[in-house]
Amino acid sequence: MMYYLCLAYGDEAGWNSLSDGEKQEVLAQDAVIRDRGNVMSAVQTQVTSVRNWNKKLDLREEPFLQQNLPLAGFAVIEAKNRSEVVKLVSNTPCARAQGVIEIREFWNIGNVVTSPRD
Repeated sequence: MMYYLCLAYGDEAGWNSLSDGEKQEVLAQDAVIRDRGNVMSAVQTQVTSVRNWNKKLDLREEPFLQQNLPLAGFAVIEAKNRSEVVKLVSNTPCARAQGVIEIREFWNIGNVVTSPRD
């Protein structure tokens, strides 16, 4: 099994574009991902970017990268391959509500805390 970081970008306007039925459907898909023992959460809008180049600490209350859509949440998903992750996230809120899910495979998971199902 491999681990994937999934970054979810979306905004309230996209969420509000979904019908109540669609909202329930996409929230149910979030539950499927969590029920597999994966870590998933929405995130606050406040962000701090930290740099310490040449030992000069630079804190900024803004994202490092500027996007059209804010980072709305994340998941760390354990799966057999990228195709399985795509299937899992393709019907989550940001993917369906005019947002984007960015998937990145971990290089080396190292000392990961395992879920209770292990």
